[in-house]
Amino acid sequence: MLELSICRVACISAKKLHYVGDYCRETPRHFWRMEERAGHRQENGRSDSAAREPRSSPCTSLKMFLVALSFAYFAKALSGSYMKSTITQLERRFDIPSYLIGVIDGSFEIGNLLVIAFVSYFGAKLHRPKIIAVGCVLMSIGTFIIALPHFIIGSYEYETSVRVIVNSTLNPSPCQVGSSSNLTQGGKVPEVPATGCADESNLSMWIYVLLGNVLRGIGETPVQPLGISYIDDFATEENAALYVGCVQTISVVGPVFGYLLGSLCAKIYVDIGFVKMETITITPADARWVGAWWLGYLIAGVITLLSAIPFWFLPRSLPMSGARSPEKCTPEQTSFIKDSPLLKHKYTEDEHTSFIEMAKDFIPALRALLGHPVYLIYLCVTIIQLNSLIGMVTYKPKYIEQHFRQSASKANFLMGVINIPAVALGMFSGGLLMKRLKLNVMGAARFAFGTSLIGYILSLFFFAMSCENAKVAGVTLSYNSTDTISYDKHSVFASCNSYCSCSASDWDPVCGENSITYLSPCLAGCTSSAGSGKNTVFSNCSCVGVAGNLTANTGQCLHKDDCDRMFPYFLALSVITSFIISLGGTPGYMLLIRCIKPQLKSLALGFHALATRTLAGIPAPIYFGAIIDTTCLKWGEKRCGGIGACRIYNTTAYRIAYLGLTLSLRTISFIVCIPGFILLSRQLKEEERNAIHGALANGGAELEALRKEEFVISNSSDNSTDRETRL
Repeated sequence: MLELSICRVACISAKKLHYVGDYCRETPRHFWRMEERAGHRQENGRSDSAAREPRSSPCTSLKMFLVALSFAYFAKALSGSYMKSTITQLERRFDIPSYLIGVIDGSFEIGNLLVIAFVSYFGAKLHRPKIIAVGCVLMSIGTFIIALPHFIIGSYEYETSVRVIVNSTLNPSPCQVGSSSNLTQGGKVPEVPATGCADESNLSMWIYVLLGNVLRGIGETPVQPLGISYIDDFATEENAALYVGCVQTISVVGPVFGYLLGSLCAKIYVDIGFVKMETITITPADARWVGAWWLGYLIAGVITLLSAIPFWFLPRSLPMSGARSPEKCTPEQTSFIKDSPLLKHKYTEDEHTSFIEMAKDFIPALRALLGHPVYLIYLCVTIIQLNSLIGMVTYKPKYIEQHFRQSASKANFLMGVINIPAVALGMFSGGLLMKRLKLNVMGAARFAFGTSLIGYILSLFFFAMSCENAKVAGVTLSYNSTDTISYDKHSVFASCNSYCSCSASDWDPVCGENSITYLSPCLAGCTSSAGSGKNTVFSNCSCVGVAGNLTANTGQCLHKDDCDRMFPYFLALSVITSFIISLGGTPGYMLLIRCIKPQLKSLALGFHALATRTLAGIPAPIYFGAIIDTTCLKWGEKRCGGIGACRIYNTTAYRIAYLGLTLSLRTISFIVCIPGFILLSRQLKEEERNAIHGALANGGAELEALRKEEFVISNSSDNSTDRETRL
């Protein structure tokens, strides 16, 4: 009898540990049909709900939500990456420096900051799909607002000495001889404000771009925390990592199309359809070129609007994947399900919780979250690493343009076709490896740390991949010594152009036959020109050679031999490092979900997004841009005065500042990881001890109950035997 009791205890314990996985998941469809038939025989109300719930349409399945969320991730990633692909276009169109572009880029995170904590906490207790749908609509409206300035301001005007004169074969002389009374002490023409400045609005048009980006940030807020927590609540534990990996992979595929769209629009002139293209004297490789940046925002806005549609038709909750809900189980089964390890990380919201009760629980929940040491260390590490990542990604196309002398269109194309797919493959492979290797929390943390460290070591080789700076007279070269590049302050005026009334602020580069770039035909000493538009040729350029009869062509000289040799190695190393680092993306994200209590999961995801956007997404583009601005050698000037966009950078200083800042931040993050591993190890050991004590306590109670049951059965058997003996 005792052996039978022990066996029954063992069976019940095993059943308790594996009940949901081995029983409820065994024949879920047959079980639902049995419940539905039983429901028809019960009372009204209970029977209706029991009969209707299993008959869910395909649109209410977890896979349909996964598809809808993936499309929303794709749309927001496309518009976000397109924003980063247009930073140089926006700089030139609105004549603003890089740090101000950083402010515009960071305004997206400001929008998140305004509402993310409340959306993450209260949204998890409300209808999550519909909240995500509202967010997608707001993102679409914000994207349309970003494109609005193009339809308000006039045509783009750039500095040029080339004029297209209708019905004339004569071109004006670039070098207009002026008397000494017309020149300042430094030989510079006094700056006269451009006509029409008084009619310009005092409100800069880039404000609309900033406001639209803020609205985009507000709309994007519910997509990540509510979407990921929704999947994790209704997916089995072994599939959750794969599903999150799929969503994250789609979110990385979005930037592929975003950068490709940026590449396409960068080739199209900004005022296409409003000006005659034969009158445009610059090419996409020119530092003054501005592409049709507004066109991509209109396309992205339409796609984002379409992504909102499926969420309006999805239910508030879904049937638990691989498990029955406690309402459809017997009391004994319900107790097993609640204590099952399968539901260890699941949290089902209370349908009847009032808004006031939720508000009262907010502060205690936030206090409990911030009192979690492992979560705080994880938060610090991701904030530091995201500072490095966001700053690097924001200005990487610009780095390719300036350092390797590629056009904005080509830089965006390479980012979309080569770099981003490697990241997508790494994200997906990381989720797949986590499932195949069955990594626990500590295993996921070690895997993420290892991949990040390998990528860090490989990134050090970027410092060796350099290109020589462009040879520009008066900027990187002296007029007297045109052989050696130096970054000392040079004068743009020399004896060869002293008789010309030239402006030192103009940027209208020409390439002389000596393969040296001059800031303008006037500063090259050119006295005549022939041709029109892009085919204009300047002659009698006294600064080009001693003979004084040499020519110069429009545009900057292209010294790309050394860059063309180095650029493929840069791309290859960039792809490898991106793939290795992104391998740890999904395991690192699952670490965030698994290291906290299920009740705090949505709040933890939301607060994590809040902290990273506040301390990384907002400041990183600003201070990266400000540091990059310090390497500028020649600033443009606005039509009405003031500093505009940078025309040429010190590429050596740019490389050191850009890469040095990126890798320094990652070094700090590795140091912070050390106490994080110690605290995580202690937490896991403590949870293991608590689980063992809990199992022993539950087992003892069950054994005692079974002994009482066997005692009752034994007594009843003895009584029946006595009655039979009497008979």
